[in-house]
This record gives sequence, structure tokens and C-alpha cells, in this order.
Amino acid sequence: MDRRMLLSVPLTIVKRILFLFCLALSWSAAGSLLGGERPAPSVRVDGGLISGVILDAESKIRAYKGVPFAAPPVGTLRWKPPQPVKPWDGIRTCTKAGSACPQPKQMVFGNETIEQSEDCLYLNIWTPAKGADAGLPVMFWIHGGGFTTGTGGLRFYDGESLARKGVVVVTINYRLGPLGFMAHPLLTQESKNGSSGNYGLLDQIHALKWVQRNIKAFGGNPECVMIFGESAGAVSVAQLMVTPLAKDLFHRALAQSGGPGANCRKLKERSGKLESGEAMGERLAGLLGCKDGPDPLAKLRAKTPEEILKAADPAQGLFGKGMKFGPVVDGWVLPDDPRRMWEQGKQHPVPFVAGSNADEGTIFLKQLPIKRVLGYKLVVRTMFRSHAQEILRLFPSENDEDVPQALNKLTSVTAFIHPARFMVRSMERIRKPAGLYFFTRVPDLAKSMKLGAFHGLEIAYVFGNARPEMKLGAMDRKLSDTMRAYWVNFARTGNPNGTGLPKWPVYDAEKDEHLELGDEVQAKAGLYREACDLLDKLRREQGTP
Repeated sequence: MDRRMLLSVPLTIVKRILFLFCLALSWSAAGSLLGGERPAPSVRVDGGLISGVILDAESKIRAYKGVPFAAPPVGTLRWKPPQPVKPWDGIRTCTKAGSACPQPKQMVFGNETIEQSEDCLYLNIWTPAKGADAGLPVMFWIHGGGFTTGTGGLRFYDGESLARKGVVVVTINYRLGPLGFMAHPLLTQESKNGSSGNYGLLDQIHALKWVQRNIKAFGGNPECVMIFGESAGAVSVAQLMVTPLAKDLFHRALAQSGGPGANCRKLKERSGKLESGEAMGERLAGLLGCKDGPDPLAKLRAKTPEEILKAADPAQGLFGKGMKFGPVVDGWVLPDDPRRMWEQGKQHPVPFVAGSNADEGTIFLKQLPIKRVLGYKLVVRTMFRSHAQEILRLFPSENDEDVPQALNKLTSVTAFIHPARFMVRSMERIRKPAGLYFFTRVPDLAKSMKLGAFHGLEIAYVFGNARPEMKLGAMDRKLSDTMRAYWVNFARTGNPNGTGLPKWPVYDAEKDEHLELGDEVQAKAGLYREACDLLDKLRREQGTP
């Protein structure tokens, strides 16, 4: 395991150990179509009229699922920027989430098998608005999954509970893995922008533009859009903050467990041990038998998604093997390394919140062969060299039983906690308010599985979709209510604070305060301060972004 793996972009992994937990999360009150639902009035959007459902008579929340926001990226449109939707006749029924982008086989979320198709560019909307003039805030969710798995249609992203708070909720799909992030010299050559490899990020931008044109029809305010996401979704938020293509498309941003990405892959140049995006694309083309011939791109576009996925064997998780796909520095979508752009104050000037969980590392540890103190210390010395003793002092492991917890905390700080602090500190350079949070609550189920406040746990609290099977107590329900209030307040005003809520301090580097979201909700200071300061120093010495 080299240094880049531990300090790399946070990626979500869905492990079998979490299946029962994900099952408990996934069945929201607004799950599948039930007898209490009624047809919702049709709405005109790009392409034509769509119909949805009214979820229940009391809330009158309307849901429109599987709404196309771009043309199917198939055939000659594979590895092309998203194109406008194709008009349809009559009223299109939008009551079921669209297919997920093709992803590694056997990806199952709880007991919810995900339908997959290359025709995947769809979004879902929940709205409490009674009319188009409601002017409600819009919460635009970007799912995680390491840019390799996932979909906005998962049931634990159901937006009804948030919509009840007076916001319009949008969740989206985007292209993943080799279909969303494969670069190649010939793809770069055919692009009028001299770019390839950022199709998934372009999908997100296209969806934001769709929202600008269409969300008013659902009672949303196109001038009050908050983007938020978790893991790869949070990385996306951080990168949308610096791409010129997303200027003026959103007005607040919130990143849950993800940063701008250290060692972001470059389009044409090798970056240390990280091969260029084009080189990886050529390697994949070779594995598919499409490297040579009169028209390699035509041969690549003739391959099935299943063939491409099998050849690529996309990596999952922080330490997974296989090809790692994600956004690339291409000079157009991402003009420079996103971290460097943040450091230089080139992010969009909007209110910003970032945070992480106390035990982000636990679900990634099964990917690591490190079980003993000797191996742990050897890895730390290899990665941190002259600073190894400082790291071992901050994250000690004196016996083999301590190794998992030391690795958990080291991973949590380097890959999640430090990037969140880095971003909120960077906001001071452009004099825009920012807030930092730290989620520490461990419900009984996670406690029994010895996972702690693991990567992705906070999603259930933010969306308010935990089921009774989780056996959450009054403390968990109160925390979920509090977090939804903060998130909705931030979407509405750019300030998470509100009546009856503990004060969330605006981040100031000297005070270094954050809001702890745990058994108690309270402001604290100095979150892993010494370790974060050391990581800042290490990166300055290395000259890395």
C-alpha cells in the first residue's frame, strides 16, 4: 500500500457486512407505489409532459421519478458530453426511478437489486409545492459509490421526508466507471474542447442546467439551489465548486465525507505512480482488443457495457484493486488540480459546509492485509518517512489488537477529516462563510457490528429514512430531526442555524471550531488539530496540491 492510496479520493464500498444495515435504511415511508398514492398533475419539462404521484393525502408531496434530463448516452453518444432530451408525444409516466449506469455485477443494496442500463440519465423529484410560484429551496443530491457504483434512485435517498420540511429534493444518476470516466487520446482528439474522461461530471452539470430551466414548474426556486453529496458525491461537490462550467448553477454547497481529491489523475501526464487518464484508456482499449485498426473508437463503442466492465474490473473502495475511475484534470472541465484550485481561492463564492464521520475507515479495513503491529508500523514508515514517528505517536498501536482502530483513525483523518478542514479553511480566502461538522453518533446496530460512526451512516439521519428495524431510540430520532433542520436551513438561507437549534459556529481557522453531531449536538474546537496541521506541513514539503 503506497502513500497515494491512503491520501487518495474517498471512495464508497458496499460490503456484505453492511447489507442488513442498508436494508434497514432503504425502506422509506415513501418506498414503492402503494394503494394510498394518487396520480399527480402533469408537468411540462424539457421533452414534453410528465406525470407523477401524490404520495399521500396528508402531506400531498408529489414525486416524479425517472425523469430524463439528457438523451440516452448510447451508440455514437457513448463517451460524448450529454445531449438534450429527445421530445416525446403525450404524457410520459414518471413513477419509477430510471436504471442505474452499468456497474460491477452483484451490486445489491439491501435487498434492492438495481436495474442497470447504459440509458441511465434520469433524475427524481419530490416537491411539497402547491403551485409553480412557491419559490421553494432546491436540494440537489449527488450519490456516492466511488464513481463506480450507485444510483440516485436508491430508496435510502428517497426525498419525501426532506420535502416535508418545505424544500424540493432532486436526486440524479450520472455515468460511472469506464462509461463515465474513461479518457483516451482519440476521444480527446474528437472533442472540440480537447477533453475526455469527465462524462460523469458533465452529466451532473447537465442535470444542474436542467434544474435551472425546469425546477420552477415543480415549485422550486432556480436561484436557490444547494448541491450536496456523500463520498464520491462529496468529491463531486468539491469539484463542481471549481469547474467554470458550473458557474451560477448552484448557490450553496455541502460535502459529506469527501474532498477535492488528492493526486487527481491528469489527462495526458503521469502524476507520480498514477498513470494518465489517456494511458489508462489505451490500456483498457488493449484489453478489449480495440487498440489498433482503422477505427478503434467505433470498435470500442460496439462493445457491450458488460464487456467493458469485465475488462476494466473497476476498483471499489479506498484500497480496492483494479482500474480506479474518476474525474481527470483535462484543462476544460477541471482546468487544474481541484485541490490546488481550492488552495488558490478559485472556488465558486457560495456558502459552504463540509464534514466527516468519526469512524470513516472501518468499512475499508477488510481491503487491507495489515493485521499486526509490525506491518502497521512498516506501512506508516513507508508512507510518512521522516514524519513516521509523529504519525505513530498520534495514531499509536502497541499490540495487534490495536491495529484496526489505529488504521481506522489514520484513514479517517487523512482521507476525510483533514480534507473537510482544508476546504472550510480555503473558504476564508474568498471571504465566504463555511461550517465544519463531525458526526459521532453510533446507533445500536452499528455498535453491535463494531463499525462505529462509519462511512455513510449519516445519510439515514440527513434523509430521515431509517426504518423501525434499526430500532433507533429517541436520541437518534431527535438527532435526525436536528440534522434535517440544519441542512434545510442551509439550503434556504445559506446559514444552517435556526430557532431552537444549538449554535453552529462559522468556521474560523484560529478558533478551529466545528459542530459535533452525536449523543449531544454542541460546538467543539480543535478536531484532530495536531494531525491535520502535520498533514498540511507534509503536503507543503512534498509540493503536492
